[in-house]
Amino acid sequence: MALPTPAKPTRTQSYNVICTVLGTTYTLYTCPANCKAEVTMLMLNNVLGNISLTTIWNDVSTSNQVHIVGGKNLTAGDSILFTGATLVLDAGDSLTITLPGTGSCQLDGLCTVSETFRPIG
Repeated sequence: MALPTPAKPTRTQSYNVICTVLGTTYTLYTCPANCKAEVTMLMLNNVLGNISLTTIWNDVSTSNQVHIVGGKNLTAGDSILFTGATLVLDAGDSLTITLPGTGSCQLDGLCTVSETFRPIG
C-alpha cells in the first residue's frame, strides 16, 4: 500500500504598501524562495491627489516586465480592483507600483496571496 503524499504547506495572506512619494517604485509583493504564489486579489486605491500609476509583474524566469496597469490616471478616491482571476508567481517574481512625477501622494496597494511552499531537495 502506497503512503499518501504529504500536503504541501500553504498559507493565505494579505500584503500592503502605502506609496507616498511620486517618482518612486514600490514593491507590493515578492514571492519567497521555494514557493509558488497565487495572487487572487489586487487593489489599488488613490487616497490623495491626482496620479498616474503603473503596476508591473516582474517575471524573473523570463526577465519580462508585464504591465498589469499601465499609465492609468486616478483622481482622489478612485480605485482599481482585480478579482475573479489568478496570477501565478514563482519564487523571486514580484509586483511593483510606479508613480511618475514629483511631489507627494497616497496610493494604497493591497493584494491577497495563497503561497504554497515547496520542499527543498
